Amino acid sequence: MSPWNQTSPYTKSPWSSSPNTPFDENSPPNGLIGSLVREEGHIYSLAATGELLYTGSDSKNIRVWKNLKEFSAFKSASGLVKAIVISGEKIFTGHQDGKIRVWKVSARNPSVHKRAGTLPSLKDMIKGSLKPSNYIDYKGHRALWIKHSDAVSCLSLSLEQGLLYSGSWDKTLKVWRISDSKCIESINAHDDAVNSVVSGFDGLVFTGSADGTVKVWRRELQNKSTKHVSMQTLLKQECAVTALAVNPGASIVYCGSSDGLVNYWERDKQLSHGGTLKGHKLAVLCLAAAGNLVFSGSADKTICVWRKDGGDHTCLSVLTGHTGPVKCLAVENDQESSKKDQRWIVYSGSLDKSVKVWSVAEKAPDIHQMAMDQQYHHDPSYDQSSLPASQSFSNYREDN
Repeated sequence: MSPWNQTSPYTKSPWSSSPNTPFDENSPPNGLIGSLVREEGHIYSLAATGELLYTGSDSKNIRVWKNLKEFSAFKSASGLVKAIVISGEKIFTGHQDGKIRVWKVSARNPSVHKRAGTLPSLKDMIKGSLKPSNYIDYKGHRALWIKHSDAVSCLSLSLEQGLLYSGSWDKTLKVWRISDSKCIESINAHDDAVNSVVSGFDGLVFTGSADGTVKVWRRELQNKSTKHVSMQTLLKQECAVTALAVNPGASIVYCGSSDGLVNYWERDKQLSHGGTLKGHKLAVLCLAAAGNLVFSGSADKTICVWRKDGGDHTCLSVLTGHTGPVKCLAVENDQESSKKDQRWIVYSGSLDKSVKVWSVAEKAPDIHQMAMDQQYHHDPSYDQSSLPASQSFSNYREDN
């Protein structure tokens, strides 16, 4: 059952549904389903799987929602939850204190989530501390290489290889083997904080950093062991890279930056620069891709919905309603949609302490077409100059 067909409000949770945004069958193809206001804190992370939505904030609670009702909650020792990823019955959360916590869904009661461990484990920390060679210097302090020395800012799973990737403000990318929770590699990936990591197509891993670069990594066999090797740098710019997303079907890498731009690269063109999407006035803080769509959330409080049409991208909608920066996005297939009418459920978390739920149709008319229709039918003086630039600039230079 689609979440917008539910009628019950959040009577026993710190969420409240907005009375001004009921779902209407006659509502626009892309629009707000519901506004959920959280009283606990700013929303920093989201993860959706099937019927469940996980939300992380700067409170100690990680909450689980099912059909827009509170389903479960579990507490962490560290307040700020900066990243959440899900692998089967395991949930991994990245925290401000540099730890990755592992949670497991109870087989007897799916609403119960139990702490299953921490990465790295206490056992590995004690074992590693016995060897002087396991220590590195971080800001003048000795630290074990298997543990992040600063906030864990991002997580990404490679289910095919059974690996978890974590990026941190300590400038490293760490690789964890999911089967035994061991850190098998630590890479000095960037010259500044790693803000985003995503496991992509062809076994590639992409990292984006506050140093303004996007790097590509590939896992290779070296002397009977595997190591991640830097393949190329896709982008090098002055402003920080804040978000990455990969469209597996179309094999496209998207990058959001603090200048409000979204750049992308295409696998079919040997990862050459495909274009730039201009739709935001302030920094892009998060990205998500699904089907032929890519969603960009920004500090300007909006979400741009872009659709890949051939070699170009067009802007379908600008979703407005948040009163604070849009910090995180998650997308799920609408189970009631069809191939002819593909629809997506989009969750957006904001520093306004709310999560909003949107319905987005892949075949909706773009805003430029709607503006032209409005100009033709209603207002001959309608000004389109403020609409997002939907074309791709194939000759865009990275040093511009």
